[in-house]
Amino acid sequence: MKSIFVASDVHGSALWCEKMLAAFDASGADRLLLLGDVLYHGPRNDLPEGYAPKQVIAMLSPYKDKILCVRGNCEAEVDQMVLPFPVMADYAVIALGDRVIYATHGHKFGPDNPPPLSDGDILLSGHTHVPMDEMRDIPEGQIRCLNPGSVSIPKENSAHGYLILTADDVIRGAL
Repeated sequence: MKSIFVASDVHGSALWCEKMLAAFDASGADRLLLLGDVLYHGPRNDLPEGYAPKQVIAMLSPYKDKILCVRGNCEAEVDQMVLPFPVMADYAVIALGDRVIYATHGHKFGPDNPPPLSDGDILLSGHTHVPMDEMRDIPEGQIRCLNPGSVSIPKENSAHGYLILTADDVIRGAL
């Protein structure tokens, strides 16, 4: 794998899902990693612009062989019944070049409560809807904490965003 397109918190917005998929296609990335909260907006969020979860299902389904996804706090078993790719794993561990990446939504493990990681590992999380790129100390050294922000409901005046991870670099993008 050469590169991974990372996005989070689509929250059922067909409008922003379409823009995300266009950016993914243009990026040439090998995989699309979704960090949860794919279909439902959740009780604490207003409906995102273009809210149409059934359309999001139809848009994502053709990409099923390229999507890796972890469960967000808004995913439910019914989401797995309608999506043709796994969405119920709490985390994924991915090797990209010499990097070990721990991908999770962020509502259980996150920068302030990291899972057991080693020096130089990367923690990918969403959930906050706010982009992040910070080094954090752990007992064994440091980890890099990355958050792409939100595809559909960005917070704290951030852009509708995503990341592209390569073996050598992190590229932040806006939709």
